[in-house]
Amino acid sequence: MENFDDSDTIPELVDIVDDAKLINSSKSDSANFQTVPVTIVTGFLGAGKTTFLNFVLTEQHEKRIAVILNEFGEGSVLEKSLAVGTQGDLYEEWLELRNGCLCCSVKDNGVKAIENLMKKKGRFDYILLETTGLADPGPIASLFWLDSELCSDIHLDGIITLVDAKHGLRQINEKKPDGSVNEAIRQIALADVIVINKEDLVTKADLLELKNHVQAINSDATFVTTHHGRVNLEAVLDLGLYYQTTNRRPFENTPAKFSSPSNGHLDLSVRSVTLELNERLTPEIVDAYLQRLLWEKDVVNSEGLALEIFRLKGIVRYSQPESASSSVVIIQAVYDTYDVMPIKPEASDSGNREKESLQADARFVFIGRNLELLILKNVLLQLLHPD
Repeated sequence: MENFDDSDTIPELVDIVDDAKLINSSKSDSANFQTVPVTIVTGFLGAGKTTFLNFVLTEQHEKRIAVILNEFGEGSVLEKSLAVGTQGDLYEEWLELRNGCLCCSVKDNGVKAIENLMKKKGRFDYILLETTGLADPGPIASLFWLDSELCSDIHLDGIITLVDAKHGLRQINEKKPDGSVNEAIRQIALADVIVINKEDLVTKADLLELKNHVQAINSDATFVTTHHGRVNLEAVLDLGLYYQTTNRRPFENTPAKFSSPSNGHLDLSVRSVTLELNERLTPEIVDAYLQRLLWEKDVVNSEGLALEIFRLKGIVRYSQPESASSSVVIIQAVYDTYDVMPIKPEASDSGNREKESLQADARFVFIGRNLELLILKNVLLQLLHPD
């Protein structure tokens, strides 16, 4: 079978306009400049990250996307066009491709590359940041909350995890000698969008089994199945989950559970748990709840094992006795870093009020290890009803 990861398609390069020539136009555009969304692209070794990014760099999709490649892998189509520095240092020179995208390669966490890239404001309207196959995307995602100077120009939009349809189940089941959670599971647990790639190499039954296992780990992500890394970019970009959000879609109509895997060999110590509560919360209670779970980390399950939360998503309607209207916020957390963002008015307009009345006042989706729904609920109820 043809190896599409080693395609002969070479991106066409065009000359980059001298930065000095853009000064005047940049001044006129600066007043209208908005923060640029960044999507982290992760996935275990061989999942098809390079193929997906090559697709972005070569297809005509009418998007100006800056792609930061963590490093050029063997066989990458870009490797045939770009010279890799002998020291593996950051590329100061960004290459502009014929389809409007920009490209460079780094061998660090990509933050320095983003800072350099922001000097070229106006040439792109989206950034894709690749991680290595063994990387945990959590610390990288957290930087977008912690680095205020960096976040004045950009904001995190989402995390895409690619999963190899043929080898993904084996990678999920791999045991680490120290008993810690392996990288493939962490990448799935932290994802907002999961792309199951190479579907053409497996049977429908095998694909369904893998999907059930992946959904058992992360039931709240959007799922896309494909081959050769080709996806509709509208389905994976511009999610609007982490910044002045208007997007409620990922929090609505998520099934509480999926069909169980067909066999019992999956380590379900890492899984998704959904907590719904029909009682109004206050901002103080929500903060206390998140800090107890994410910072103090002193909650244990019925077996005495500490709850480990990798990812948390929530939507909460705050109690506002002095106001007839409700205030709705979305919560995003990666490990011990969290943010609470109000939903813009257009996301809670009159067209959604009937739907809102049918939903729980608070809904949290936890993804992690040793989680138990009853324990998570009791911690919240103790804060809500301390007596």
